[in-house]
Parts: sequence; structure tokens; C-alpha cells
Amino acid sequence: MASQDVPKTCKVILADNIAKNLLAEVTETLKTIQQDVPSRPTLVAFLANDDPAAMKYAEWSKKTCEENGVNFDLRQVDKNTMEEDVMSANEDSGVDGILVYYPIFPGNQAQDKYIQETVSLQKDVEGLCHKHIYNMYHNVRFLDPPHNLKKSILPCTPLAVVKILEYLHIYNSILPPGNRLFGKTITVINRSEVNGRPMAALLANDGATVYSVDITGVQVFTRGQGIKQPRHQVQDKEGWGLEQCVPISDVIISGVPSENYKVPTELIRDGAVCINFASYRNFDGPAIKEKASIYVPSVGKVTIAVLLRNLVRLIANRPSTKPDGSTDEAQAKAKSEAFAEG
Repeated sequence: MASQDVPKTCKVILADNIAKNLLAEVTETLKTIQQDVPSRPTLVAFLANDDPAAMKYAEWSKKTCEENGVNFDLRQVDKNTMEEDVMSANEDSGVDGILVYYPIFPGNQAQDKYIQETVSLQKDVEGLCHKHIYNMYHNVRFLDPPHNLKKSILPCTPLAVVKILEYLHIYNSILPPGNRLFGKTITVINRSEVNGRPMAALLANDGATVYSVDITGVQVFTRGQGIKQPRHQVQDKEGWGLEQCVPISDVIISGVPSENYKVPTELIRDGAVCINFASYRNFDGPAIKEKASIYVPSVGKVTIAVLLRNLVRLIANRPSTKPDGSTDEAQAKAKSEAFAEG
């Protein structure tokens, strides 16, 4: 049979299947780190907008939390009192993690950034406050070097995409951690500060060549020739667009928040992996199944599983003390090692 007559096959991977594995890990890890004093952790979520996508995400989050032993407290608040509301949750010992649905102030990223910085480092389940973001961009994995017992928190949607790529075996487990995307070329269509740019940085820090695309153009994120640099570097690709980077990419990841946007199917190479993280479908469903080898139409449920994973990580990061008030190094090490790698 001529090669052009071979029927194309595309595996559609649903987020539910990947999320189940992560949620099982969350449940077991929580049991381990809580030891003899199990209790239901509490995640507080603040919503100050009327975005239907945020409300849907909140509903999914509540359902998933309750099914996995976590209290989910959704607080619909006035955006003008958000700072005070978050500060109150910071100081409440009954709150284990804080989640804020953005944007709070549409068109004013500075005000949203201020709220991100208001969330306590110890309760920042989204990994958006400065210390976590600094560590992510600088490829620093821990909050407490040189002990390295407290892992930094990573933003939920970018980390969800990493977990999906691991599930799909795009990460090469033979290579050492931090280099497992070496040789892979990835295009990320979205460069928002919450999702797209952190995603490009994470993937580049793991060894990939990442083309980051938004309406202003294309940037390439790499760790240099032969992944020699300890953290990613960024260069502008003057004159480049989707036409240049999509055809050479092994993986195309799109998160354009527009119902009308579609990645041009004709640019995608045969056998590419395509992942959509927008609330709208950025790929033409029937057409992409004729081109891609793997298609992940949504990541939302994996994002929620990662949210719970981050919550458990925050609990594990809490100081471990002996009855006399001194640090219990053995318990801290055991809590850190309770997590699967990554």
C-alpha cells in the first residue's frame, strides 16, 4: 500500500484519565504526611468577576475537592475588598490554601499582580507570588536550599501541561530530571503572565526549544546550544510567525481565549502532539485528527488535580516540630519524600 493511502490514526486523550492518576497520588500523599492526625484540608477560593469560565472551573474544583477529602470554600467577594479578604484568609489557621480567580480588575494587570503578592507564600496554591515565580523562572526547584526539603509551588495550568506531557511519554525518562525534553521542539501559542510565559519557561528549563507566540510576535526559550545554561534564555525571533515555528514543532500547545481562533491545521506536521488549554477549542477537531498523532482537547480537570497536588505540597512544606519546639528534620524529610518525583 502506498504511504499516502495509509489511514491516519489520532489518539484523543481525555483529561479525566490523566487526572485520576494525579488524584490517587494526592490522596495517598495526604495520608502519609498527615500521619496520625488526619483532617480535611481547606482550600479557599475567591471569585470577584462574572466570568462563566471561572465559575465552571470553580464548580469542577468544588466537586473534585469534595470527592478527594478537601473542603472547598468558594467566597464571592467585591473586588474592592479583595485585599482585606485575602489578608484575613492568610491569618486564618483553618485555611490551608488560597486560590484567586483572575482577572479581578480587567485591563489592569498591575492591580491583579498586587493581589497575587498579597497571598501568603505558605498558602499560595497557584504558585503566583514572587518567590515561587522567581524560583520557576530561575530554575530553582526548592524553597530551602541547601536542605532541599520544601519544593517550590508551580502555576497550576503550566504544571498540568507538564504532567500531561509526562503521561504521554514526551518526557524522556532515560535522561536526568531537568533535561528530559532535550531534543524536543514545542510551540506555545499564548504568552500571558499566568499561563503562557510560565509554561514556555518550564518546558525550556526541562530542555526543550520552545517557541512562544502571541500577537506581538515570536520568542524562543532555550537553555542554549546543548542545554548548557542552568536556566532558560529568551530571544526575539524577528519576522517569525506561526508559519515558521508550527511546522517544525513536535508539540503544539494553544491557549488563545477566543471562540473564533483556530490553529491553522495545514501548518501542523504529520504526527505532532496537539494540546488545547484554552476554554475554547483552538484546534479544528475533525481536521486535527487527520494530522496529529495525539490530541488533548482540554486540560481543565488535570489543572484541578494539580491544584490539589499543590495544596498537599503546601501542607508538606509546613515546619515539622518536636514537642520541645525544635525542628524535626526526620519528619520534614519523610514529608518531602512522600511525593512522587516532579
